[in-house]
Amino acid sequence: MNIMDFNVKKLAADAGTFLSRAVQFTEEKLGQAEKTELDAHLENLLSKAECTKLWTEKIMKQTEVLLQPNPNARIEEFVYEKLDRKAPSRMNNPELLGQYMIDAGNEFGPGTAYGNALIKCGETQKRIGTADRELIQTSAINFLTPLRNFIEGDYKTITKERKLLQNKRLDLDAAKTRLKKAKVAEARAAQLNTSQPEENNIMMWAEEVTKSEQEVRITQSEFDRQAEITRLLLEGISSTHAHHLRCLNDFVEAQMTYYAQCYQYMLDLQKQLGSFPSTFLSNDNQSSSAPVQSVSAPSVLASASASLPSVSKSVVTSGITELKSSSGSRKARVLYDYDAANSSELSLLADEVITVYSIPGMDSDWLMGERGNQKGKVPITYLELLN
Repeated sequence: MNIMDFNVKKLAADAGTFLSRAVQFTEEKLGQAEKTELDAHLENLLSKAECTKLWTEKIMKQTEVLLQPNPNARIEEFVYEKLDRKAPSRMNNPELLGQYMIDAGNEFGPGTAYGNALIKCGETQKRIGTADRELIQTSAINFLTPLRNFIEGDYKTITKERKLLQNKRLDLDAAKTRLKKAKVAEARAAQLNTSQPEENNIMMWAEEVTKSEQEVRITQSEFDRQAEITRLLLEGISSTHAHHLRCLNDFVEAQMTYYAQCYQYMLDLQKQLGSFPSTFLSNDNQSSSAPVQSVSAPSVLASASASLPSVSKSVVTSGITELKSSSGSRKARVLYDYDAANSSELSLLADEVITVYSIPGMDSDWLMGERGNQKGKVPITYLELLN
């Protein structure tokens, strides 16, 4: 019975506190009650935390889209993660494309030029698919997981303490309001006492004032303590930024490794495709032959390839080798549009013909190009020498 009485009293006290906070909050919104303002430093910390949470969520979600463009696959991974189960392994898009190419090549015949090329392309696509898996796994561990831990862990704690601080502030302001009303009532009772002595009434309001002052001191102490706890948590946002910076560096390094691997795979594939004969008969034995232009995909940029030590240089054809070893010039057809990166380079338009030559000390990936009165460096991977 005593336990039941205690629970009822506690329930009544909690209901009274909730009602008091609701009244105070409503009166503040209506401009009928004063509000204790947080200090500027704490307000700045709260704003910084909200900003960090907002942008961390956006970066995290967009990174997930980048790594896994398929929304259905993302939902499936989310469900399996919440169920604490491992998602079933499936082929990603490059691996699936690679498998189709290999199957098609075997169907057309590995001995044919097209079939052989499909098989080699398929094998390269599978290697890119493997690199894609490694990028996703590394990025999830080193970048996405720390961001998610902040959103689902640290920031939830901050939100909880901030809500508690708001409640303590409402309790403090409600106590101040009650104290103010008690003092007004006491003053009125004192004025009435001049004509009608009511000492009991005066003593009652004096006790109410004393009780309200004690309540204000207690709620002020609790508010100050909670404000300090919240401030200490919010000051940890700077450490969060430093941690996320390290994670960002890991993400950039993972991307750099991935793109360098893909570039190397495609460079190797280009060499293999370039070794195929330039012409072959069609499968239906038609008398006409179709010339197959050797693939010469532009490099990521000569400067980019130079900055990646693991990526080999572009293949230099025998004609360009001879040109570099001589002091003469040759005509060359431009294969792709090229925008000059600076004033020392020459912009190019696809299919135009320019004059090219080499000068001593020039990088092996570049030649000097001339078009009328214009001249500048041009990348050799954008050119096809003419006889």
